[in-house]
Amino acid sequence: MPFVLGLFLRLAACVVSGVLLSLAFPPVDTGVLAWVALMPMLAALWTVTGRRAAWKGFGYGWVAGAAFFAINVSWLGTVAPVAPYALGGYLALYFACFGAFTAKWGNPWRFGPGTWKTDLMFAFANAAFWAGLEWLRSWVITGFGWNSLGVSLHQMLPLAQGADVFGVLGLSIVVMFVQVLVLLAVRRWVKRERKTALAGLGAAVAALAVLGGYGVYRMTTLEKLESIPLKALLVQANLPQEGGTVLVSAEQTNMAYEDLTSAGLEPLKGTPRFPDWVLWPESSLAGRLFICEDGKWGMWQQNVDTIHQVRQYGDFTLLFGITELESVEMDGQLVQKEKGKAWNSMAVMGPHDDLQTFRKHHLVIFGETIPFVDTIPWLKDIYEQQSGMEYGGAFTAGEGFEPQVAEAGGQQVGVISSICFEDTVPRLERKFVRPGPQVIVNVTNDGWFKESGAADQHFVNAMFRAIELRRPMLRCANTGVSGAISPVGRTQRLVDETGSHFTAGSLLAEVAVPKDPPTTLYARLGDWPVILLGLTGWGIGFWFRKGRDLKTQGLKK
Repeated sequence: MPFVLGLFLRLAACVVSGVLLSLAFPPVDTGVLAWVALMPMLAALWTVTGRRAAWKGFGYGWVAGAAFFAINVSWLGTVAPVAPYALGGYLALYFACFGAFTAKWGNPWRFGPGTWKTDLMFAFANAAFWAGLEWLRSWVITGFGWNSLGVSLHQMLPLAQGADVFGVLGLSIVVMFVQVLVLLAVRRWVKRERKTALAGLGAAVAALAVLGGYGVYRMTTLEKLESIPLKALLVQANLPQEGGTVLVSAEQTNMAYEDLTSAGLEPLKGTPRFPDWVLWPESSLAGRLFICEDGKWGMWQQNVDTIHQVRQYGDFTLLFGITELESVEMDGQLVQKEKGKAWNSMAVMGPHDDLQTFRKHHLVIFGETIPFVDTIPWLKDIYEQQSGMEYGGAFTAGEGFEPQVAEAGGQQVGVISSICFEDTVPRLERKFVRPGPQVIVNVTNDGWFKESGAADQHFVNAMFRAIELRRPMLRCANTGVSGAISPVGRTQRLVDETGSHFTAGSLLAEVAVPKDPPTTLYARLGDWPVILLGLTGWGIGFWFRKGRDLKTQGLKK
């Protein structure tokens, strides 16, 4: 009976941790819960005993991860019913690996009598190893790094500023570090080790004070930088769709963007508030962009007419998502090249129709590409069965890392382009950082997931790119969230009168683009510090475990 009761309590604690942690992210978005959510799981893992502690911890950790991701990625069910279970079960393996580590190597309760110094070492080991696993999750099989622990700080801007040091995963280290110390302090207090408990709590408070103090300093100094005022009209059509298929005709799609853009520009015509840029979302125009090797390009006439119609209100740079096709010229016309490449692209078109394109690098598996589909054709059948759509072939990944350039306020501004969920991939975005004024621009279409929490989660994950790189961000989406993010994380969003981003309309966003922004430590070093810290955390746990084993064998006094 004690065994059954212990098993039940540990499983319950892990489920509670997974549920509480999911509530720290959109749509519930109670970020403060992230500071306590993992304590039940930690307590359960630290009570694991026996020779197979690592395997037991693996199982308990998986349960916590499964509970978290079952809620956190439930929005995937709007596209493929099995997707939340398949992806959630896989992602839970990273929780499981953490469970194995902390139950055996990073377990302070198995260490025996210790000091506040050993508590700090265990707290660091667990926190660093956790962040290392979050990095691994963002990288393996192209990665799915959404909703790392640090993302929960998106509403706590002074604390979020530390992302420019080691990235958002560096914030994950602090959140886990504090939880471990607080939990250890509670146990020390119960065991009447009051001085050790107070020392641990003091270290946790000190960590928060340092992080918050750094954040206030950075916000104060960055918002005083000399900047270029940039005005951008973000146009969101909120077109209905099923999966990746828009449920209105090509003509209706183009007319929607033409009408909404005209309605947004007409009142601003000839005024100082007229926008420098106009943004349309991913794959906004129905017609394709044909582009030849020599740079010659052309589009469906309906696209050309739509663009020229909105240009009557004044000069601006148009940035929009479109499918780009490798083409050749035949009989005076541009046609797609036989077996030519196709790219999911963002076009940057100046006032005089000069064209630059960015081609998406990070393709969505089973959305934009299916690995090995040519050699394993039944993968296509699985995709079509689950999504209810025909597989139309794969996009080609882009290769270039040179930013586009557009004019704003009479000055040239670099454009760090991203499409779809690329703005949640920090290791990619940092490759575009250059000296001088730059703006991160993301065009996306989260309409795949209907009115779920996907778009809100996407937005809060994306906002950390602005903080990590200290470049403002503009985002334009079909169903939201369309908005602007300052280099310190302040946001402007397009919403209706009820506060919902599931609306059609436009937002005139105004952002300050620093003329000489800093090149952050994260932009310089990327994820290497977190990787090294994660390995260090594992090494500390292994060292402690080895010491315990030696004591057990009587080889140490």
